Amino acid sequence: MLTAVLAVAGVLVWLLLGAPGPMRIGYAGGPVSLAAGFFACWKIGSMIVVARPIRGFWRMVSRSALCVGIGATVSFAIANNDPGLSPLVAAPQVLGVVFFVLSFMLLPREHRSALAWAQVTLDHLTVAVAGGLIFWYVILDLAGPATDDVTQHGAALVGVGGLIALVVIGRAAMSPASAVDPVALRILSITPLAAIGVAVLLIAGGETGRLWMSVLAGPIVGLSMCLGAYRQHLVIVRPRPAAAATRGSRLYNALPQLAVVATAALVIFVSARQLGWDQRVVIIGAVLIAAFVVARQLLGLRANDQLLAGIRRQQAELTHTALHDPLTGLANRSRFGTALAERLDAHHPAAVLLVDIDDFKMVNDTMGHAVGDQLLYEVAQRLRHHSAVTHLPARLGGDEFAVLLDGDDPAPAEAAAATILAALAVPFMVGEHQLLANASIGVALAGPGDSADEVLRNADIAMYAAKASGKASWTRFEPRMRQDVVNHARLGSELHNALIRHELYLAYQPVFDITTGRMSGAEALVRWHHPTRGFVSPGDFIPVAERSGLIVPLGSWVLREACMQLAAWHAQYGDLAIRSINVNVAARQLRETSFVDEVAAVLAENGLLPVNLVIEVTESSVVDGRHRDTLQALHDMGVRLALDDFGTGASSLSLLRAFPVDVLKLDKSFVDGICDGEDRGRLAVAAAVAQLAEYLNLYAVAEGIETQAQMERLRAMGYRLGQGYYMAKPLPPGDMAALMVENAQRAPKALSTS
Repeated sequence: MLTAVLAVAGVLVWLLLGAPGPMRIGYAGGPVSLAAGFFACWKIGSMIVVARPIRGFWRMVSRSALCVGIGATVSFAIANNDPGLSPLVAAPQVLGVVFFVLSFMLLPREHRSALAWAQVTLDHLTVAVAGGLIFWYVILDLAGPATDDVTQHGAALVGVGGLIALVVIGRAAMSPASAVDPVALRILSITPLAAIGVAVLLIAGGETGRLWMSVLAGPIVGLSMCLGAYRQHLVIVRPRPAAAATRGSRLYNALPQLAVVATAALVIFVSARQLGWDQRVVIIGAVLIAAFVVARQLLGLRANDQLLAGIRRQQAELTHTALHDPLTGLANRSRFGTALAERLDAHHPAAVLLVDIDDFKMVNDTMGHAVGDQLLYEVAQRLRHHSAVTHLPARLGGDEFAVLLDGDDPAPAEAAAATILAALAVPFMVGEHQLLANASIGVALAGPGDSADEVLRNADIAMYAAKASGKASWTRFEPRMRQDVVNHARLGSELHNALIRHELYLAYQPVFDITTGRMSGAEALVRWHHPTRGFVSPGDFIPVAERSGLIVPLGSWVLREACMQLAAWHAQYGDLAIRSINVNVAARQLRETSFVDEVAAVLAENGLLPVNLVIEVTESSVVDGRHRDTLQALHDMGVRLALDDFGTGASSLSLLRAFPVDVLKLDKSFVDGICDGEDRGRLAVAAAVAQLAEYLNLYAVAEGIETQAQMERLRAMGYRLGQGYYMAKPLPPGDMAALMVENAQRAPKALSTS
């Protein structure tokens, strides 16, 4: 827009200085300003954040600017101020006028009855006839001898066309169905006004008037297109409610009435020169009656304008509500899906970023929905701020957002995902709280023939892959991921059937006192023997159970089965049986309000005491504040709690004082490198965990012991309990019972000598 402003200002300065230098200097502003108008309109027409009718309108206006700009360039090349109109200038400019009119004709219109169409037609005819009479009796009479008849009549047609175009623009600006901003349309009315000015000066103007209009018309038209596009851009970036009818809009609707008044004045003027007094009185009386009717129409028009303004305001509010999320103001799922579908239907490249806030439910549950809603609003503002103008951010629902990108190049899409992650990584101030809102982002590029639903589904698959990889990251969709999802769904269905068909069983891995060699307990581990797949690894089906929600019934079965087995051993072997059993419990189970009651019921049914049960939870379960009450209730009951895979998470050590933990289980990854002199880091962690457990009066268990050297090193560090393949693999109940009895009967001795 600045380019067009400078072009108009430059031409004005040149004219005010008396047009010094070559004539071509004055004509240079037209091509420059119209080029700026072309790019401004084309930019709006290529934005995916706007509806298709708006894009089509501005693309058509950009074609008009291009054609008129070609004519202006020819004028720059010719650089003369002759009264005649060169065909090389006229042809592209006429084509530009055609494109300009077409842009308005293609705008959506409200449904009109035959009577309404007749009214519109009469309005146009009234303006056309009045304009024709004015040009015929007034403008053409003022034509100079240097202007030929063809130029005069052609210019007159252009002038009348400009008047009709003003009516067309006014109708479009006031139409409730018009998708384009009304103010932008009124700004574009400068173009037909410039055409009228050129027509009048070309016919009746002197050399100076023609010069001014010839060199200023192009820059003014280009500037009007820039201003209109800029206004439309402001509405896109910062939507605002529909404005009430203005004086300008009433003037547009009043053009037919003003045409009647102008024609009446022309009749009086002509009759005053050619008719007698009696005839003049009759004509003047008729004209007064017409003027009274026009005044009455104008008063009715004002009332209609007020009614129409209210209708437009309500329609704009309903449209905005239907297409935008009420909480964040972003586009909603409906608008996002429509924009994506339109882009794909037009075979334009597109990419989708699906943004899901990590652990948002914890914010809602611990701080309340008001804080959660405010956090979602702040996230939306960052998405809007860090999205390019050509991107369409949206809230699809809950804590799920999406961004529609123009293009199918992976690099910009991945860069946009990284930008969003970086923006969300900065803490949010929500009231008195400082919150983090990391996100997992799935990136999907639209492929040939993909539908909008397929692209969104691909982005969703990639987003879950990002969550599975550790959250706070982005992942681009690959076709193999779809098969993974299919396999995941199939495995989930089969796991559901496995629970019903009793295909699952438990294996028990002993936990030993590594100083005495006595078995102190055992960990219950779920196993699955599929009738056709054979052995299915827990690493494959446990994640499926967690994502599908089957972890709750699966965990309940494991708890009940393990306690029944321990009770059976107690009944059969008495003091030779182990005293406690370890059961892994998922975070999802801890969120069940009935979980504590379930544990108590299972213990009572099997005649066990709470001390006979050790529940193993992960660090994430301890960190999650939602589980505090559940863990505390279990501890108060007498059930011991073990923190599994300790050292691999990000929990603060201070949490060990705040939560009721009894056992720390050192993760196998630290045990693996404990005898490697080069890996001092893992050695230091292992030693620190042992010291921490001693300081906090907790038990420390080393997992994954596979060699005698590892066991001896851990024992030297202060570890008393351990488990691993070196001592015993997970065993079926019968083998576990035999080993348990054998271990209890033999004299206690260190495992290192066995």
